Amino acid sequence: MLRLDDEWIWDSWIADDGELYHLYFLQAPRALEDPDKRHAAARIGHATSTDLVDWHYRGETLGPDPDGWDDLALWTGSVVRGDDGPWRMFYTAINTHHGHVLKDQRIGMVESEDLHTWRRVTRRPVVEVDTRWYKALAEDPTASETWRDPFVFADPDGDGWRMLITARAKDAAPNDDGVLAEARSADLLKWEVGPPVCEPGHGFGQLEVAQVRVVDGTPTLVFTCHPQEQTIGRIERSGRFCTWSVTSDSVTGPWPIERAQPFVAEPALFAAPLVQARDGSWQLIGFRNLEPEGVFAFDIIDPVPVERHDGALRRVAR
Repeated sequence: MLRLDDEWIWDSWIADDGELYHLYFLQAPRALEDPDKRHAAARIGHATSTDLVDWHYRGETLGPDPDGWDDLALWTGSVVRGDDGPWRMFYTAINTHHGHVLKDQRIGMVESEDLHTWRRVTRRPVVEVDTRWYKALAEDPTASETWRDPFVFADPDGDGWRMLITARAKDAAPNDDGVLAEARSADLLKWEVGPPVCEPGHGFGQLEVAQVRVVDGTPTLVFTCHPQEQTIGRIERSGRFCTWSVTSDSVTGPWPIERAQPFVAEPALFAAPLVQARDGSWQLIGFRNLEPEGVFAFDIIDPVPVERHDGALRRVAR
């Protein structure tokens, strides 16, 4: 597991360079004392491992730009590498410029050759909310309180790149409006937002930290939704769980969210990357979100081995 004495750590994502796993995660000083304050103080930390168990902490890898559009805090993202060479990290940022603070979420991009030292190559967000399909703030249609967690992957047909974004559908009820926005790009630099790849109305208010993997030949979507962001009907049908998965015929969707199933082995597992180990097995890595119970266990747990069974992810007995 990964625990830092001086920092809380929570949402995480992973890049694999073939030799090392690179774990990126949100961190904020425990000296803040109040965990609620961590969201406006979040930076991105970095650790590496050969086995997904023992991690070498590399320190902070990316922080806000005090003179830029992303000057307050950085949140969850993903890392990919294109054919042109550099690794690119897409991340969520909040800022002080428009006065909405945590309710103004935008997506940025940085580049790196070594997966630790990142450079900003643009002075503005790369993907912003599109009000044709997604909710924005009533007082500011350029800003959204749910426009985050970009997950970028190559189009399976070679048609550039796709990005999934945590968003809320227009004209849908609270806790029933969670969708995944999609944006597409030919070069990882210029993006065009399109309609969502799933429908609202299935009891989820947010589909957070979404990721797509092919598990045993089947496209699988994993996402997080805390019970407080679910409808009463969803909880009555499925129970109180945080991590969910659903399968589809293609990694590009559409995704039948109504068929999503919870990961019952770890009810509080949150923001859990699904990672393939060197032996081909699959592991979930994340943190247990016990904050509603007053337990501030902000650590990355040891990997949980999983397999696909009847369309859902199940823990594999060791």
